[in-house]
Amino acid sequence: MLILSIVIALATFVLVDFSHSSKVSPDLVKFMLGFTALAVLGHIAVRRLAPTSDPLLYPIAILLAGFGYGYIRRLAPDLASAQLGWIAIGMVAFIATLAIVRDHRQLEQFRYSFLLLGIALLLLPLTPIGSTLGRGVKLWVRLGPLAFQPAELAKVVLAIFLAGYLASKREVMTIATARVGPLGLPAPRHFGPLLLAWGLSLAVMFYERDLGSSTLFFALFVITLYAATSRSAYALAGIVMFSGGVWYAYEHFAHVSIRICAWLHPWSTTDIQCGINGAGRQIAQSAFALGSGGLTGTGLGLGHPQLIDPGLRSGTLPTDFIFAAIGEEIGFIGTIAILLLFGLIAARGFHIALRSRDTFGTLLATGLTVIITVQALLIMGGVSRLLPLTGITLPFVSYGGSSIFANFILIALLIRISDGEAVT
Repeated sequence: MLILSIVIALATFVLVDFSHSSKVSPDLVKFMLGFTALAVLGHIAVRRLAPTSDPLLYPIAILLAGFGYGYIRRLAPDLASAQLGWIAIGMVAFIATLAIVRDHRQLEQFRYSFLLLGIALLLLPLTPIGSTLGRGVKLWVRLGPLAFQPAELAKVVLAIFLAGYLASKREVMTIATARVGPLGLPAPRHFGPLLLAWGLSLAVMFYERDLGSSTLFFALFVITLYAATSRSAYALAGIVMFSGGVWYAYEHFAHVSIRICAWLHPWSTTDIQCGINGAGRQIAQSAFALGSGGLTGTGLGLGHPQLIDPGLRSGTLPTDFIFAAIGEEIGFIGTIAILLLFGLIAARGFHIALRSRDTFGTLLATGLTVIITVQALLIMGGVSRLLPLTGITLPFVSYGGSSIFANFILIALLIRISDGEAVT
């Protein structure tokens, strides 16, 4: 499986380059060798450190990362070196996670430390080292030449806290001792810390105008809570709260109302509908790109991604809209293949959760799987206009060092949970 993943990734590199040149450049050869070396190094680490782990998660991650890297070389060549560097850093984090976390259960005892770390990571962009990077929202931390988005790592850290807390409070969380309307809730001393963590996470993300992470955190908390208690009332309450929150945000926050309006009226070219000129232009161009790709696509490197983001002025093409650019060139069949790869990650992740012999492992695997699955659905749904755009990246595929870094740690934790469980 890994060999096939590497071959497909390298073929993507070559075909994309051949669409603009008739020969393989020395620069491309260097990148191909570097990527192959990283993939093989990670495989050796998995075989040595987690020999009985799930056999599909790592090859799928490598395939997505390689395919995404090939398209970043096409869409923004000046970012290619940085992306390969981040893949290397992500691989170091992947191997370090497997080497340090020899038993996932040891993480449970540090659940409150992970809570404090997660909140601290979310607050970092609001400190003097926070940066907007020209995007108008303060989501990044800049340390010299390095820019990092702490919310990406905070997702994984808070998933560990949530799994640890619910594993220790699982029984009392199923017993209703108080009522809020028709909803029965456990004692405040048990439900309070969870509600506080959830509220702080959403408040900070909303203040930072990070709609994607806010939605993702909400889904993580609600789904993991349901997995721990099997109480449908929590899921229903979550849906009601989410719907109410969306309505309130639409009515009172301009950046939310513009996003939703652009989703509903992407063809508007004036400020009559959304209060800003051409708010939905990129969404409309993404729809045209996906439509022009047809069943089989225009061919690798033969699309017109510049129409989505002319001159890369907004910088969103290799991040938010990379799925649209890829969809134009590989067509409906290719985009379904990408969707199936994320579906495989989801299937293997939930299978690992079901096979885990301890509650903490079950809930942690569930939370980690929810993170990567919901994130993929949000961005693919946003680009295809099934959902409003949230500004979140496509895991492993989009450009973004902090996303690559956090997702390799996430996959390493899933692999560690599966190791020894004889997942087949």
